[in-house]
Amino acid sequence: MKKLVFDNRFVRELPGDPEESLHVRQVHGACYSRVMPTPVTAPRLVAWSPEVARLVGFDEADIRSPEFAQVFAGNALLPGMEPYAACYGGHQFGNWAGQLGDGRAITLGETVNPDGERWELQLKGAGPTPYSRRADGRAVLRSSIREFLCSEAMHHLGIPTTRALSIVATGEAVIRDMFYDGRPQAEPGAVVCRVAPSFIRFGNFEIFTARGDQDVLQQLIDFTIARDFPEITGNTAARRVAWFHSVCERTARLVAHWMRVGFVHGVMNTDNMSILGLTIDYGPYGWIDNFDPAWTPNTTDAQGRRYRFGNQPHVAQWNLLQLANALYPAFGAVEPLQDALSRYATVYETESRRMLAAKLGFEALRDEDDELVETLHELMTAAEVDMTILFRELARIDPEAPTMEPLVEAFYSDDKRREHEAAFAAWLGRYTARLRAEGLPAELRQARMNAVNPRFVLRNYLAQEAIDAAEQGDDSLVSELLDVMRRPYDEQPGRERFAARRPDWARNRAGCSMLSCSS
Repeated sequence: MKKLVFDNRFVRELPGDPEESLHVRQVHGACYSRVMPTPVTAPRLVAWSPEVARLVGFDEADIRSPEFAQVFAGNALLPGMEPYAACYGGHQFGNWAGQLGDGRAITLGETVNPDGERWELQLKGAGPTPYSRRADGRAVLRSSIREFLCSEAMHHLGIPTTRALSIVATGEAVIRDMFYDGRPQAEPGAVVCRVAPSFIRFGNFEIFTARGDQDVLQQLIDFTIARDFPEITGNTAARRVAWFHSVCERTARLVAHWMRVGFVHGVMNTDNMSILGLTIDYGPYGWIDNFDPAWTPNTTDAQGRRYRFGNQPHVAQWNLLQLANALYPAFGAVEPLQDALSRYATVYETESRRMLAAKLGFEALRDEDDELVETLHELMTAAEVDMTILFRELARIDPEAPTMEPLVEAFYSDDKRREHEAAFAAWLGRYTARLRAEGLPAELRQARMNAVNPRFVLRNYLAQEAIDAAEQGDDSLVSELLDVMRRPYDEQPGRERFAARRPDWARNRAGCSMLSCSS
């Protein structure tokens, strides 16, 4: 473990907070505050990702050593680590929220592995920082398990994401009001180690423009390009333009992937948007079970549904507009920013149509396919059809003799299936006629469809089952779910239960349907 090489450019090259204390305050003219994790009583390793361990440079002996749990609970540091919490702001639910910052996240340092890859190691739940506001800087086991599992599940689905190295239980209780009903309860605490090339967010830039601090804004922009976008070259102005274009394009591809698999982030505030186009900050997320574009997993968003499934592409563009507004003082012209925002719309449309064509087994979507897709979405919504199961099972439809039989398991209600069966059968007739016209060999079409339509996704009820067991001291389901989600596009005989639609008992249960931000 002591062989890790740290090259902490963020703290070395950017201005820091001259004050070194934990008291909550407004931090001006600084990109970060140095802060030490707060030790915990009894760290215990709950789960870890072998793939991420290899990326960072750990072997299994390192992971199993007592020192690992100490370091990744926040009780000890490895040589070269320089912990800090970042300063940023953000728009939350469409409104400027001012300074936010890493209130319970502490970056330990940037390690560079033997392949030259840079990875930031960040503890979530490691104690208070100057940005903790009225909170304690801690995290509970349930949210840590959800973030750990989803980070890795998203990676294996082929979706850009931050990663997760480990979960360490702290042996301490954390008080949380899970339902915001005035009845807080003690829950087991945990620390998750998140890993990414960079944790810089849209909000890192917004805070300096909001405060009129153009010098630090420009410094941060040029640092981000140099460290995280080294492929971008040219003079300063040209590099900045190319960089914002890249941010818009990456964000468009990210959201197109979310829509492809039915993932709903749940809290797409600008402080939760990665400058690298990664899925970041797994809070009240969820996967669409029965298809519903208006669904949000976030109880805080239950009224306005700003972050509902079908609105995610629009929100991402709105967030990019706020970033463009923040960058304007460093650009001095509107046109390059507007061009990049237009590029977002173009790339999203292209990627979305490409992915949807692949999901349906077409070479490409034609203009006349739009009505076919719209009808399918309407039928799926009206008949309460499981999105993941339906698209996976479409690959089994015989274009020469289509029947409803492969799709039966996708329906949540037999009554609604019977009510809409004739309309579905009519749609299948049109769909299979389109497949026949394209003429792809059946095996090739099925292989292509199964490569983009997962058999397994981290449904909320599955994560909740793992949480329930772990809170009783049984971590085995966390490890099993992690293993299942490593191969989401494979059939995995014997693990069919992990591909089943949401059971009735989970329809309205907390943690299995909607979730709060409390963690």
